[in-house]
Amino acid sequence: MKLDVPNRLGAEARLGIGVFGTAFALFVVRFLVPRPIAMSNNGDGGRVLCGAGITWKGLPEPFVHLAYTAAPDAPPCRPTYLLTQSWLADLAVRIAGAAGFPRTLSLVVLGLLSSVIAAAAISAIVLGLPYRRRTRLFVAAGLLLVVADSAFFGYFAAILGEGTAFLGLLLVAGGLLLTAREGRWSYAGLAVTFAGGVLAVNAKVQTLTILPILAPAILLVRPGGLRGVRRWASAVLVIGAIGAVTLYAQQSVEPARAPDGTYTAFPGDDSREINVFNSIFLNIVDGKHDTQADLAALGLPPSFAQYAGNGWWHPHPARVDPRYPQYRTQMTRGNVIAFFASHPARTLEVLNRAATDQLTARPDYLGSFEQDAGFPPHAQEYRVPVVSWLTGLIAPLGLFALVPIWLIVAVRAWFHRRTALGVVLALLFAVSVTQFGTAALGDGIEGIKHQSVALFSILIALVLCSSPLNRRSEPTVP
Repeated sequence: MKLDVPNRLGAEARLGIGVFGTAFALFVVRFLVPRPIAMSNNGDGGRVLCGAGITWKGLPEPFVHLAYTAAPDAPPCRPTYLLTQSWLADLAVRIAGAAGFPRTLSLVVLGLLSSVIAAAAISAIVLGLPYRRRTRLFVAAGLLLVVADSAFFGYFAAILGEGTAFLGLLLVAGGLLLTAREGRWSYAGLAVTFAGGVLAVNAKVQTLTILPILAPAILLVRPGGLRGVRRWASAVLVIGAIGAVTLYAQQSVEPARAPDGTYTAFPGDDSREINVFNSIFLNIVDGKHDTQADLAALGLPPSFAQYAGNGWWHPHPARVDPRYPQYRTQMTRGNVIAFFASHPARTLEVLNRAATDQLTARPDYLGSFEQDAGFPPHAQEYRVPVVSWLTGLIAPLGLFALVPIWLIVAVRAWFHRRTALGVVLALLFAVSVTQFGTAALGDGIEGIKHQSVALFSILIALVLCSSPLNRRSEPTVP
């Protein structure tokens, strides 16, 4: 039996290396052949570039810039909140500098870096699943289909925050599964969980809510071979490290200037009023319901009816009204939450629309190609459309399609609640639901894009749900 242990370890190592090599090779081909693809800037990309040391005053762009070069006379900048995509972008800038292109971000280099991490994360998940090789390879194929799907893959080579959210969640899933294994696998799993947690939690302000979900998941997974104080100490250490890095990173940014002129270092405060404003005038006072009753419930004057359906950046928004400063105090999340809590039918309507947005999977305004590729503005690639095509088919059903998917994952998580797989499924389910609610009720614009993290989470969970379906599967290690 002892002689069999090295053989098993060698087989596991070969499996992990094989999955990583195959995944990375497929990602490279998918990324670069016949031409590089990425995701164009929606107008918010300046934050990622700023975090990488490149000042960029960019508006929404119909084409992809494969290289961003800082102007020689551009003043230095600091982002108002951190996106971990900036860390990968900064590394890509350093690689370009070593190659003789100082202060240049190559999206090709960024995409290759992300592909390496994605391949490693899939390998970690495969190694963490305690099932036979056939079952684990089946899961690997499903993960490849999701990660490489045209709705998600372009974010890896983009100056947007969603890419590192996807990578972080994959790493967290693989890390938690590895943590439950015996011996050195467990320590490797804790390290992978830490790396993934930092990436996912700090990917966007919206993803900061992942931290309170991730913490109990780390505590619930039992590290293989660790018992008693060592078990709890290791879990607390990982949670504390993720929290400390998050606190340090988010407090090291430029103080945000809110629309009312005040400054604060709290992440996202420069857009908090904008988000609430859009939620009010696009989700609630949308001109499709009883506008006067909605305004009264929100404590806004009847004259604001003329701005129904007009968001913050509309040519005629309520914020330009002379009376707006008098009612700015009503632009709070508490006011929005109170409205939705007292109007359940309207809340369900908004949630149903958000479910359709989520299953639509891909916004039509984020192009995939650079201008020299010869495609029209906003043109998109469909090299791997399987998953997003399937979700698009059921998107018109809204909550009638999304809720059953949630139930499948929730039931599987409960059925495997005593295992690391059950913890991972519960984590992905909770992330998907909370990201769904945050994006649906907290902002009235870019609904499809803001739902991408929720959709990615639940799709990864669905793939993992398939792993225990093979009844002949047996643990590969004691």
